[in-house]
Amino acid sequence: MIRAAQEKDIEQLTVFLQELFSIEEDFCFNFALQKKGLQLLMQNPSSAILVAEQDGQPVGMVTGQLTISTAEGTTALLVEDLFVAVPYRKKKIATSLLQELGSWAFKNGASRMQLLADKNNESALEFYHKDGWQSTQLVCLRKYHKE
Repeated sequence: MIRAAQEKDIEQLTVFLQELFSIEEDFCFNFALQKKGLQLLMQNPSSAILVAEQDGQPVGMVTGQLTISTAEGTTALLVEDLFVAVPYRKKKIATSLLQELGSWAFKNGASRMQLLADKNNESALEFYHKDGWQSTQLVCLRKYHKE
């Protein structure tokens, strides 16, 4: 079952982020910061957090937020986090989470979904390509604000 996240899910979803960040080279896990980020997403009407649930327990999650695309002249969805617990992988849960998030985004005017994936996470990249995601020529860059 896929449903919208609730406040009671935040602790478990933060644990999911800890596992996700352990395989992503660009991020260091910080429980307080990741919990705060989830709470901010939950409060933002332009964002969604969906939970995959089995037997009343969260087993996966996806987060996304709408952004304005000048290329599309409309909104686009940035998929921020996708995670499914190891025992539940390869059961189409990730696909279902992305489909539900995509439905939410398209109902809210988005014409495109986009995401960033760790270039060394071969299993994730294989999943995305099998699921119909296309690589682009764009490269992600970032810069932090320094006082």
